[in-house]
Amino acid sequence: MFQSKNYQSKKNIIVGRNPVVEALKQNLNIDKILLFKNASGDVIGEIRSLAAAQNITIQYVPNEKLNSLTNINHQGILAFRSAIQYQDLQKVIDFINDKGETALFIMLDGITDVRNIGAIARSAVCYGAHALIIPDKGVGAFNEDAVKSSAGALEQLNVCRVNSLLKAVDDLHLNGIKVFTSEMKAKQKLYELNLNEPCCVVMGGEEKGVQQYVLKAADAHFKIPMNGKFDSLNVSVAAGIILYEAMKQRS
Repeated sequence: MFQSKNYQSKKNIIVGRNPVVEALKQNLNIDKILLFKNASGDVIGEIRSLAAAQNITIQYVPNEKLNSLTNINHQGILAFRSAIQYQDLQKVIDFINDKGETALFIMLDGITDVRNIGAIARSAVCYGAHALIIPDKGVGAFNEDAVKSSAGALEQLNVCRVNSLLKAVDDLHLNGIKVFTSEMKAKQKLYELNLNEPCCVVMGGEEKGVQQYVLKAADAHFKIPMNGKFDSLNVSVAAGIILYEAMKQRS
């Protein structure tokens, strides 16, 4: 964990302007930055530039929020370190292709519960997915709690953080990887989907589902056939069923 002689880091938190700058320059896997909304000074501009270059979200907050997280002189800023190392999507695709394997990705859209993220990661490892693709905003933090809930699976899985899911879909298409989304009203059933080809399955949050612009960019929509009165599954359960079907087809 990053340390400074002037400021302290508690668990996954880095506190103070200079320590945050140093952490960014050392690429210490920053998950997000909380910045006092009225903060000013040359170093603030440097922090914004470094964060933008690394696709790190800056959240502008009142001073009371920062005070509630640390009793150290935070100087209007603190950063949360990620518990994992993020990977570049294109480099992961190239690595899979070089190995002669058929890509299988899971994209998370609006999933904020770290327990669901952890469970999805466990299924991804168990059933042979190569990576999770996540946006830099609107997804639960990949912190120590997420790693713990995944039983260590997140440490065995490539996680690619992107600043735009739509751009990621375009990149997947350019590499010959199809994108599939789950939709309750879809006519095609999961087992009718060809999961033997390079593909990415998008999992949406349980409240809003997959965003419309991602749905429109997808190659196909499918549904998981079910009996009974329930019309939806927990997202991590659904991901497990989809990944098992992919493994079964590829076997």
